[in-house]
Amino acid sequence: MRALFLDRDGVINERIIDGYVTRPEDFHIIDGVLEAMAVFAQKFDHIFMVTNQQGIGKGLMTVADLEAIHNDFLRKVEAAGGRMDKIYFCPALKAEHSFMRKPSIGMALQARREFPDIKLKQSIMVGDTESDMLFGHRAGMQTVLVGPEPHLAHKYPHLIDYYYPNLLAFAKSL
Repeated sequence: MRALFLDRDGVINERIIDGYVTRPEDFHIIDGVLEAMAVFAQKFDHIFMVTNQQGIGKGLMTVADLEAIHNDFLRKVEAAGGRMDKIYFCPALKAEHSFMRKPSIGMALQARREFPDIKLKQSIMVGDTESDMLFGHRAGMQTVLVGPEPHLAHKYPHLIDYYYPNLLAFAKSL
């Protein structure tokens, strides 16, 4: 079965440079994302968010804070006709080198354990950073870079299969 894996910050919501989204009111959904989620619901068997959340490891927020942010987002996705099967997150600090933290593939393997019909080679990872592209590449997925950094596609051509300026542009291409 075909699955879509989505990074969060910079793909779904506006990234806070040198900061963290710690409250639902700080989670600003990028224009077109809710429309894209409705398209994805028709095109993919499973949809997942995979996100590093070291703000928890740093003590800037709790798991409950993160769940409040994500639950608010999921309500909006469902209201727009979309869905998300599960959100995977890694609270570990980068310095901990956790296997669950992107670019390691722990979250992809966890999704495959919990949803055994997933075929990673038929799946797609969408992100906005080199780490996201490494995650997808290492898991055997196709990779889609989105966002305002098209030069990354030229910098890492072996990691990036496609580039789109945003999630909606990718959804419309399907």
